[in-house]
Order: sequence, then C-alpha cells, then structure tokens
Amino acid sequence: MEKKVRKINRYGLVGKNIEYSFSRSYFAEKFQKEKIENCSYENFDLESIEKIEAVLEKENIKGLNVTIPYKESIINYLDRISEDAEIIGAVNTIRFLDNGTTEGHNTDAHGFETALLKKWNNHSKKALILGTGGASKAIEYVLKKMNVEPLFVSRKPLKDQISYDQIDVNIMTSYLLIINCTPIGTHPDLDKAPNIPYDLLTKDHFLFDLIYNPKKTLFLRKGIEIGCTIQNGLHMLEQQAEKSWDIWTEI
Repeated sequence: MEKKVRKINRYGLVGKNIEYSFSRSYFAEKFQKEKIENCSYENFDLESIEKIEAVLEKENIKGLNVTIPYKESIINYLDRISEDAEIIGAVNTIRFLDNGTTEGHNTDAHGFETALLKKWNNHSKKALILGTGGASKAIEYVLKKMNVEPLFVSRKPLKDQISYDQIDVNIMTSYLLIINCTPIGTHPDLDKAPNIPYDLLTKDHFLFDLIYNPKKTLFLRKGIEIGCTIQNGLHMLEQQAEKSWDIWTEI
C-alpha cells in the first residue's frame, strides 16, 4: 500500500531585505525543540508589496509574519483585521482560515509591553518615539494604555510630531523614556544611531531599542555610558513570535 505523504504546514516572514531576520531560525529551533512536525518557516523577501498576492496564493500557507516596510500596506490585501490591529493601523501577523480567507493581527503591542515591563519602574509619564513606521504605532498604542504620553520624532514631522533638531533640554528633561523604532544602528551599520542629544541623557532615562542585532546598538551603548536603563528588542521579538504562533494555532 502506498504511504500517504502528509502536507507541510508552511509559515513565513514577509518583508524587504530580511535575510538578517531571526524569525526563520527562531521557528526552526522551536519546531525542533517542541517536536512540532510537518511545519516549515521561510522568508518571502519582496521588492514591492504588490508581490504579496503570489505569496497569499501559495499552497498550504498557514500563517505569516510581516515586517518592515509592509506592516501598513499589507492591510489592503487582507480580508479582515482584528480590532487591535485596526486601532494600531498596522499588521504583523496573518492567519489563514480554513475557509480560505485571511485575518490580520498585531502582536508587536503584546511583545513590546511584555518586554518593557521587564525593567519598567514608572520611569516617566512621557515618551519619545523615534520613527513613525508600522512598529511605532504599536508602541504608541501600548504607551497610551499605560497612561504614558507619547511624542513622535520624525525626519519629516507631521502635525503633532517634532523633528530631531527640536529635541532640546526641555524635551529631554520631560521625556525620560526614549524608544528607537527606526532601523538606524541595525547590523552591519554598527556606528550609526538616531540623531538625539546624547549629552543630555541622565541615569533617569530608559532607552528601549526595537533592534536586536546587534544586542547593544550605538544608541544603547551611549545610554550605558551615562547609566541609563536599557532594553533591546530581542525579548519583544520572542514574545511577538510566540503570540503569532498562538494565533496561528488558535491557542
């Protein structure tokens, strides 16, 4: 009798220039450690968001993570999104339902909140968010939930945002939590950091960097020199990944 071949449940990461990403190795290790069979995780490195249609139609795709720069534009290609993803305005997790439809979720908020609370000690009632991409919207969502007032910093500020050259002593004194949501400082650009006045940092500041490679970016190293509380993005990413798995497997 011919042996029946079980189909592989396929998961993956959608983004641009994502060869560096930890997700593929993280899930490969998870599948091995937890003895999860018939599952694979692969990278879908897309030059433009329009290419996502071919990925969504691939056979036996069960779930996708989404990263820079498609967390916002991906929404237009999904059948529906969860309430929190709608509020945040960004999706980083896609679940494929049995009826063939797609559902977008945001697990960045869960990951950031869990990671922040590891070292959080009511450092500040105000926070600077460096960058305005998809991840920054999840950060804003969490901060507001924690009653921390966020202020976006951008190279091209919109209404109610400020530019980097507007960060002065008054801002640095009032905003003691600073979160880097930009890719500045990611490997291999180890000598780069967001353009803030590091000389105005104090030991009362908390620097959080969403970057996880390297473990200590120049942004964080400058904080260490002053005695700031620091946190990189690794724990956030791990928590986000586990939350994604829960969504895909309906836990």
